[in-house]
Amino acid sequence: MASAHERDDGDGDGRLTYAIIGDWPYSQVLLANAHLLVDSIDSDRDVSRVVHVGDIHSGSMPCTSAGILPPIAKSDPGWNQGIFWWFQQFEHPVVYLPGDNEWSDCHKSKQSSSGAPLQELAAVRQLFFSRPGRTLGKHTAPVWSQAEHFSPAYPEDSQFVENVMWEDSRVLFATFNIPGGSNDDTAPWTGAFSNPAAQAEEVAQREAANLRWLDRAFDAARALHSKAVVIAVQADMWDPEAAAVGGAGLDKYTPFVQALAADALKFKRPVLLINGDTHLYLSDNPLADPTSVEGKIHGTPAVPNFTRIVVQGSTNAPAEWLRLVIDTRKAQPFSWTNVPYCKDPATSCQ
Repeated sequence: MASAHERDDGDGDGRLTYAIIGDWPYSQVLLANAHLLVDSIDSDRDVSRVVHVGDIHSGSMPCTSAGILPPIAKSDPGWNQGIFWWFQQFEHPVVYLPGDNEWSDCHKSKQSSSGAPLQELAAVRQLFFSRPGRTLGKHTAPVWSQAEHFSPAYPEDSQFVENVMWEDSRVLFATFNIPGGSNDDTAPWTGAFSNPAAQAEEVAQREAANLRWLDRAFDAARALHSKAVVIAVQADMWDPEAAAVGGAGLDKYTPFVQALAADALKFKRPVLLINGDTHLYLSDNPLADPTSVEGKIHGTPAVPNFTRIVVQGSTNAPAEWLRLVIDTRKAQPFSWTNVPYCKDPATSCQ
C-alpha cells in the first residue's frame, strides 16, 4: 500500500488526545440527551478525534430491517440516521466501526428478529461509510480504507470499507470489523434469516480480510517508523462470559489475536488495543502471562508491549467517555482517564 507510506496527519513526535466511546447510545433517553456527550467532548480543547468502537444501540433493540419490504413491524428504520446525525455534530473527525448489535445479531429474537445480517451491514456501510477514505464529523479527515487499499490478489477485500487506518503524530491507528457476541458471528443465524452458506462465506471473507489488514497496518507502522500502534475493534476477545461453559466461545477470535501478538512482538514498540462490547471499563494486559486464565484463551507467547482497554458502555454508571492521551516522547506513551459527562444520570443518561 504505497500511499500508506505517506503521512496523512501530524508528522512529528508529540502529544495527542482522543475521545474513545462505545456501546452508545443504548436508549431513546440517551439519544435525546446525546448533546451532553457531544458537548463534553467538544469542550475539551485537547481532543482532536473521536473514535466509536461499535454498538450504536442495545442488544435488545430492533434493527432497521434494511432492504426488507414491507419493513418488519418491530424494526426501527430511523435509528441509524439519528446516530449518524449526532456523529456529524462533533467538531472533530469521528471514526466509527460497526458492532454486533447493528448487523450480526439482528436475526436474534431479542432484537425482534428485525433484520438480515448482511443487509443490515450493507445499510451501515451505505450510511456511515458513504465516503471511503474520509471520517465522519463536522471536520472530516483522511483515512486509508481497505475499500481503496486492498491487495489486487484479494479483490473481495474491497467490500470492507469500514476497516481504516491513519497515522497521527507518529502513531499508527487501525480499525477492524470484528463483532462481539456469537463468537465472531459464527453462531448460526436463526429463523427466517438462517443461511449457513452465506454466513460461512461472510465469516471467512471478513476474517481473512482482517488478517491482511492487520499485516498492512504493522507494515505501514514499520515503514513510517511509527512510535506506537493503536488497534480498535468492537469485540471483547477475552470476554469471561463468552469463555465460560455455555457461553458463545472465543476460539474464532484466536487467529486474529495470535497474529496481533506476533505483529506486536515483531514491532517491539507499544501496542494498544481498544474494544467495547462488555460495557465495563477495564485496562489490562491479557497477553502478558501465557499461563494466566486470559493468556490461555488464545495461546500466544508473552507480549509485554501490549495493553488493552475496554471502554465504559452507556448502560453503566457513571456515564463517561475515555480520554486517551498518547505522548510519543515517552517510553510508555499511553495514558488515559474516564471523563463523566452527565450530572443527572437518573433522567439523562440511562
